[in-house]
Amino acid sequence: MSTPTSGVDVVIVGGGIGGLANALALTRKGLRVRLLERASEFGEVGAGLQIAPNCTRILDSWGLLPEVLSLGVQPENLVMKDAVDGSVLTRLDLADARERYGSPYVVIHRSDLHGVLLRACRRAGVDLLNDVRVTGYEHVPDGAAVVHAGGREVAPVVLAADGLKSIARALLSDDEPVSSAYVAYRGAIPAEQVAQADVSMSDVVVFVGPHCHFVQYPLRQGEMFNQVAVFRSPKALAGEEDWGTPDELDAAFAGTCAQVRAGLPLMWRDRWWRMYDRDPIPNWVQGRLALTGDAAHPPLQYLAQGAVMAIEDAWVLSEHVGAQLAAGHLDWDAALAAYNAVRPEHCRRVLTTARSWGELWHLTDAEREARNDVLRQRDVHDYGFVDWLYGPTALTPDQEPPMFTPQPLQAPVGA
Repeated sequence: MSTPTSGVDVVIVGGGIGGLANALALTRKGLRVRLLERASEFGEVGAGLQIAPNCTRILDSWGLLPEVLSLGVQPENLVMKDAVDGSVLTRLDLADARERYGSPYVVIHRSDLHGVLLRACRRAGVDLLNDVRVTGYEHVPDGAAVVHAGGREVAPVVLAADGLKSIARALLSDDEPVSSAYVAYRGAIPAEQVAQADVSMSDVVVFVGPHCHFVQYPLRQGEMFNQVAVFRSPKALAGEEDWGTPDELDAAFAGTCAQVRAGLPLMWRDRWWRMYDRDPIPNWVQGRLALTGDAAHPPLQYLAQGAVMAIEDAWVLSEHVGAQLAAGHLDWDAALAAYNAVRPEHCRRVLTTARSWGELWHLTDAEREARNDVLRQRDVHDYGFVDWLYGPTALTPDQEPPMFTPQPLQAPVGA
C-alpha cells in the first residue's frame, strides 16, 4: 500500500506568526507549501508587540516593511523608569539605533502583523487550511508525516510551529513548560482614553519595580495606546491553582508611582496571561521534522524577541534552502542541519538572557537601588547590550554559524 502524500514540498503545522513566516519565506523560494491551522479562522489574540531591527530588516527583504510601518508606530526612544518613584533610569535613542542597524524599531498590534503575513501568504499562493487539528507526527522514509482527523499526510519536510505546548517537541525532548510565577495583564485602548493622562505617545516606556513592571506605548499610528502590567503572583508561589487574579494585580502595583497606578484601571481584567517559557534545547531537528517558533524556543518577554525569533527562524531556513536551489539541488537533510547549527545556540542565549533581565528588572530593596545607579550611569549611545541581538549576525548560508559567548549582563532597555 502506498503512503499518502500531500503533493507539496513542506507541510507547516500552526498558523501563528511563526508558521505564516515560514510558509511565506519558503514559498518565496519556489517551494509548494501547505499550512495547517486548527482554528476555524486565522487570527491572533493579544495586544501590542515590539519588532526590533533584526526583524524589520527581514520584513523589508520580503517587501512587507512599508505595510508594517503604515500599521504601526516608530517610537523615538525606549525609556526605562523606576516604577516606585517614576524617575528616568536610562533610554535608547531609536533614531540613532536605526542608523546603526540599518532598519527601524517598530511597535505594532499583534493582529496587524499577523494580518500582514497572512495576506502575503495568500498572495504568494500558500495552501492555507483551517479546522485541522494535528494529533501526532511520524517519521517516514525521505520525509515526515502529520496525523489529524482527516488522516495521515506526508511531505518531504514537516515544520512544527505548534507553540509552547508543542506536540512535536515531545519527539525531541521530554521537557515541560516552566512557570515563572509571573502573570501579564494587557490593555490596548483608544488613544483618547489617555489624552489627558501623563503618558508618552512617542516612546516605549517601561517602569521596572519590585517583582513587577509596567509597559506603555502607542499603536496604530497613535490611534491606540497599549499597556502591559506584569507581576509575580504570591498564589503561584504558594502552589494555588487560581493565580494571577485581579486582586493580585492591584496588590502588586499598590506601591508604584502615580503614572503606573493611573494606568491600572484601563487594563483588561477579564483575561490574563500566565508567563511560561521552556529550557533551551540544543537540537530542533529529527529526520525531516523540525521545530520552529515557540515550539523550539518560547521565551519570557523581557527582550521582546518572541515573534522576532520566529521570523528569524523562517528567514534562516529559507536562505539555506534558497542557496541550495540556486546551486541546482535541494538537499533537505543538509538544509535542516545548517538551520539546526545556527538557530538553537542563538535562541538559547535569548532565552537565558531574557530570564536574567527579568530578574534584573524586578529587584527589591538595596539591589534595586544599586541597579538604578548603574542604569543612570549608562551612556545613551551605549549599544553593548543589544549589538548581539539587533545587529546583523552570521545567519546566511555562506557564513560560519555564530559562536555566541554570553557576556556580563549590562543595562537592558525594552519590554
